[in-house]
Amino acid sequence: MDGHVLITGASGYIGGRLLRTFEADGHAVRCLVRHPARMGPTRPTTEVVEGDVRDEASLDRALKGVHSAYYLVHSMSAGPDFAGIDRQAAATFGRAASRAGVRRIVYLGGLTESAHSRSAHLRSRAETGAILRASGVPVVEFRASIVIGAGSLSFAMIQALVERLPIMVCPSWVGTSTQPIAIADVLAYLDAALGLPDGVSGVFEIGGPEVVSYGDVMRAYARLRGLRRLLLPVPVLTPYLSGLWLALVTPAQAQVGRALVEGLRETTVIRSTRARDVFQIKPTPLSTAITTAIEDGARARRKQDTRTVVVCAPPARAFAPIRRIGGGTGWYFGNMLWAARGWVDRLMGGTGMRRGRRDADACAPGDTIDGWTVEAYEPDRRLRLSADLKLPGRGWLEFEVAPLENGTKATIRQTATFDPRGLLGLAYWYAILPVHNLMFGGMLDRIARAASRTCR
Repeated sequence: MDGHVLITGASGYIGGRLLRTFEADGHAVRCLVRHPARMGPTRPTTEVVEGDVRDEASLDRALKGVHSAYYLVHSMSAGPDFAGIDRQAAATFGRAASRAGVRRIVYLGGLTESAHSRSAHLRSRAETGAILRASGVPVVEFRASIVIGAGSLSFAMIQALVERLPIMVCPSWVGTSTQPIAIADVLAYLDAALGLPDGVSGVFEIGGPEVVSYGDVMRAYARLRGLRRLLLPVPVLTPYLSGLWLALVTPAQAQVGRALVEGLRETTVIRSTRARDVFQIKPTPLSTAITTAIEDGARARRKQDTRTVVVCAPPARAFAPIRRIGGGTGWYFGNMLWAARGWVDRLMGGTGMRRGRRDADACAPGDTIDGWTVEAYEPDRRLRLSADLKLPGRGWLEFEVAPLENGTKATIRQTATFDPRGLLGLAYWYAILPVHNLMFGGMLDRIARAASRTCR
C-alpha cells in the first residue's frame, strides 16, 4: 500500500507497541507526538513529527501522504473537562484527515453499548468514535474492555492492588462483569485493520474468550503470582473515594483513577461477534494473557546488583574459580554467613545450604549447588544459578566472563537479580542490600584474586 501509516499516541503504551509491530513488518510509519524527546529509538522507516491532534497546521503536515491514520489518544489526565478536549481533538483530526484524503481512520475506544453510558470515560470514548465518523472518512472503531498487558493502565491498577495489599477492602465494582483482552490480541486487530478492503468500516467489539468479574481478574493474578489475597467487597466507597484510594496504591493519577473507576462500574461485555467473524483472530485465554503480562512486567520490576572486575587472566582461568563455587570450595567470602542463611532456611522448611554439588570441578544445567540450582552453564563464559532458598520472591546469581586485550585479560561480571513478590519482597530487597554489598562484593573480590594468582 502506497504512502505512510500515521500513529497518534506513539509515545503511549499501545501506540508504542503498535509502532514496533509496524516497524517489524516494514511499514513506512509517521508518528505525531507532542514531545519527540519521549520517543524511544525508531527505525529509518519511521518519521517522527512534532504536533498535536488539536493543532490544524501540525495535522496537515503529519497527514500528508497518509493512507491510514491510527487515533490512539485521549485526554483523561487533562482534568474534569477531558471529554470536551477529546471532542475538540476528534473533530479537528477528522477535518484534517478528510482534507488530506486519508482512506481510513483506525480508532481504539472503550467497550460500551452507546454514547449514553453512565461512565464519563466510556461515554467520551464512544463520542470520539462518532465524531471521527462524522468527518466522512471511513472509520474502523475497535471497542475493548480492560487490556491485559504490562503497561496497560487498567491492568497496572489491578496489579498494584494485588501486589501491595494482602487484604483488599474493595468497592462493589469488583463484581462487575467484563471481558478482558490480551495486549497481543489488541495489536493483532489493529494490525489487521491495515489489510481491510477500502470502504470497510464500522464498530468492532473485541475481547478475550472469558466473561469474568474484576475480582476474578485480581484472584487470577494473585494465583499466578503465588500470592494469598483476601478481597472484602463493601458498597460504601464512592467512585470519587475509590479514585483517591487507587491513586494511593497504584501508579495512576487520581484524576485518571476516578475516570477509570466510573467505567469499572459498568458491564463491558461483547454483544456482537462481528470482529471475530471479519478478522478471524483467536482470542488469548485470560490465564495466558496474565502470565505473559506478569513475565513482561517482571523484567521491568526486577531488582539487580551488578558488579564488574577486570582480571589479568585469560577467560578460561578467570572462569575456573566460578565453575568450582560452592560445595567443598565454599563461596569465597563469608562462608559462616552463608551457613547461617542456610540454617535459617532449614528452620523455615527450606533446602538450606548443605546439598553440596555433584562434581567439584564441573557442573551442568539442573545440577544443585548447595542452596542453588544451575539454570544455565556455558563453559568458560557463563554460570547462572537460581535460588532454592525460601525468599519472598525469586532470586538468581549470574557470572559472565568476557575476553579483553586479545584474550590476555578478562572481565568478570556478577549480577544478583531478585523478582520481589508483594510488599514483603520489596522490603526484603532493600533490607538485605547492605548484606549484599558485603557478601557479593567480597565474593567477587576473592574470585578475582583466585583467577589472578596464575599471573603473578
